[in-house]
Amino acid sequence: MSTQADILADQFINHLRVERGLADNTIQSYSRDLSRFFDFLNIKGLSPLRVTHDDMRDYMGRLNRTLSARSCARNLSALKMFFRFLVSDGKIKSSPARLLGAAKMPRRLPGVLSRQEVDSLLSQPDGANHLGQRDKALMEILYATGLRVSELVGLKLSNINLEAGYVRLMGKGSKERIVPMGSKALDTLKAYLSEGRPILLKRRSSSYLFLNLRGNPITRQGFWKIIKKYGRSAGIKKEITPHKLRHSFATHLLEGGADLRSVQVMLGHADISTTQIYTHITRERLKQVHERYHPRP
Repeated sequence: MSTQADILADQFINHLRVERGLADNTIQSYSRDLSRFFDFLNIKGLSPLRVTHDDMRDYMGRLNRTLSARSCARNLSALKMFFRFLVSDGKIKSSPARLLGAAKMPRRLPGVLSRQEVDSLLSQPDGANHLGQRDKALMEILYATGLRVSELVGLKLSNINLEAGYVRLMGKGSKERIVPMGSKALDTLKAYLSEGRPILLKRRSSSYLFLNLRGNPITRQGFWKIIKKYGRSAGIKKEITPHKLRHSFATHLLEGGADLRSVQVMLGHADISTTQIYTHITRERLKQVHERYHPRP
């Protein structure tokens, strides 16, 4: 028999999925955060509809002693959204979390590859065989578009416009965005589609663009292994991840003179403040150039 907490959780998750249109990964994270909070309420014998501001302070204090600032911030965001949902649904009069502020997190600058390192990485796959064609297309498209790895491996043939040379996809919050691919990525993709992909399909059919040896969609874990392998063969000492190539895409665009708003749109960031972290990287780069080349650094 479902408890009151179970019913409220199901209603909230349905609200996030149907009305807010949040991504599945975000919904799963919020669901875990809510379950942790309900465990706390169960121990204290509290109903989700009878939570006070002091209860919230107690709970967040406990989280702050065991979780990172980033995890605490996400938990608080989930709970604030949950209580706003209860208010809007008429179940409570005001949110007990409304006055709570998240701890400030240090801004971590994302690691990036130099342009030379990117060139070396992208030159590693052997374009003469079907796996090399696939791997080269994967990495070229990632660097050309800055897609999230989940977006990259989830691409379908219908997301690609070869004639116009762009990728069309649904980002976070079910927002559509269109990102140009560039001629080099487009050429490698055409080679993969005409030669490598038919071999991987083995006369079967699939709507997915990138396939593994069994003809199934390639996974995030599978691509992580691929990009790490080529990073080692390129002799790059830095840790190589798909997200690092996405960071490099954004940084190199800004260094080349692209405006922040355009980069925000291509990355699919809802808030431009998320994109602004890349301006810190380019400023650091400018300082290094100044110190190295100015006669009076």
